[in-house]
Amino acid sequence: MADNLDNNQELQDLNEILRIRRQKLQDLQENNKDPFKCVKYDVNNSTVYIIENFDEMEGKQVSIAGRLMSKRGMGKASFCDLQDRDGKIQLYVRIDEIGAENYEDFKKFDIGDIVGVKGEVFKTHKGEISIKTKEISLLSKSLQPLPEKWHGLKDMDLRYRQRYLDLIVNPEVRKTFIIRSRIIKEIRRFLDDKGFLEVDTPLLNTIAGGATARPFVTHHNTLDIDLFLRIAPELYLKRLIVGGMERVYEMGRMFRNEGMSTKHNPEFTMMEVYQAYTDYKGMMELAENLVSSVAREVLGTTKVVYQGEEIDLTPPWSRITMLEAVRKFAGVDFEAVSNDEEARRIAKEKKVHTEANSTWGEVLNLMFEEFVEPNLIQPTFIYDYPVEVSPLTKRKPDKQELTERFEIFITGREMGNAYSELNDPIDQKERFMNQVKKREAGDEEANMMDDDFVNALEYGMPPTGGLGIGIDRLIMLLTDSYSIRDVLLFPTMKPRE
Repeated sequence: MADNLDNNQELQDLNEILRIRRQKLQDLQENNKDPFKCVKYDVNNSTVYIIENFDEMEGKQVSIAGRLMSKRGMGKASFCDLQDRDGKIQLYVRIDEIGAENYEDFKKFDIGDIVGVKGEVFKTHKGEISIKTKEISLLSKSLQPLPEKWHGLKDMDLRYRQRYLDLIVNPEVRKTFIIRSRIIKEIRRFLDDKGFLEVDTPLLNTIAGGATARPFVTHHNTLDIDLFLRIAPELYLKRLIVGGMERVYEMGRMFRNEGMSTKHNPEFTMMEVYQAYTDYKGMMELAENLVSSVAREVLGTTKVVYQGEEIDLTPPWSRITMLEAVRKFAGVDFEAVSNDEEARRIAKEKKVHTEANSTWGEVLNLMFEEFVEPNLIQPTFIYDYPVEVSPLTKRKPDKQELTERFEIFITGREMGNAYSELNDPIDQKERFMNQVKKREAGDEEANMMDDDFVNALEYGMPPTGGLGIGIDRLIMLLTDSYSIRDVLLFPTMKPRE
């Protein structure tokens, strides 16, 4: 009962605040002071620049703008904090500096209002760098109150839904997205410096290919055909390798109609890179050098802390085959397993679910996911995957049941995937046909037949290494973010009823 009374009181208080703020706006409009008619304000400085360069800026006149985050004292002088995109600075506002009428207007400003300020940089008696305000203008009225200062915005669901509010009141969130931008910029710089060309490929595909995933389906009215939001750019990028573009990459949005979790969002950012005349071992070197270089340039170190655990990104990273990893962590030597039936029997003994027709390679992969992945905390390349789970990968010459493929694991999570790309058009067509059979049997994630891609391979694709890295997961690692939603400005959310 007490909780209901408290909630009702809070609602009444909020409604009163909303009423007062709208009344203030109406009064301003009636007095020809409508803040929403302001179209421009000249800004020549930022809060952080002023603070970091105080010796140079002391005594200078500056013009800044931002959001009022606090107000203290309302006699003939007041202090308040102004926040812009870089940080906060204190304002000192006196009636004899800005005039009585303007000071009366200022006293009616609310926390959250956006203001423009002109004044002189100085330091208070307490040593705080501030701006002695000569002029303060209301540029936009905040009709909603910000979250209460001491409690802040803690509701994670609300923070994701109203990211604009999250960014206002939680500076560390803004920092995460600034770092995200710098990481993406550094990835591009690293690849550009190595001679890779950034390209764009279609988001709307007639065939959902390049990965094992369930696609989103849409419809093009003019052509009267169904289209798929891309699940990966791989098959288009390899067409460019066929065309002689030897080193290409793309970074952009992918869409997979799958489950949601702390590691998965249906819309996410991936980077894929392809290089002619190298193999998956060349991609290992590229991957570890790229990630370590990005960490060093953006964070100043290759040792990062993620959820309390120090992760050392310094090359070289550990390398272990899938067979070796399953033998080490699951205690099963799959090289001694002679057929599919025996593999399924072992999985049953280990309480790993398999389908009635699961093959040796599929069971090996399931055992790896169950027993190995959670143990791969430090950067590790797991390589030589079964052919059944690698439909676009070149087989190992000496072990036809395995492929030249690796995945990157850090903190128990897959961070990237790479191949020695399959360039045999006959083998590729056969693997597509096997994938089609899986789709016909009900596997909505299996690959579709792509005849044009096979046709491209028939013109000849050079030996090629390909690498895909989940950008959001990499950013999670480098910003110590637990959930993928913490590194997406606007994660996918179920609408409120």
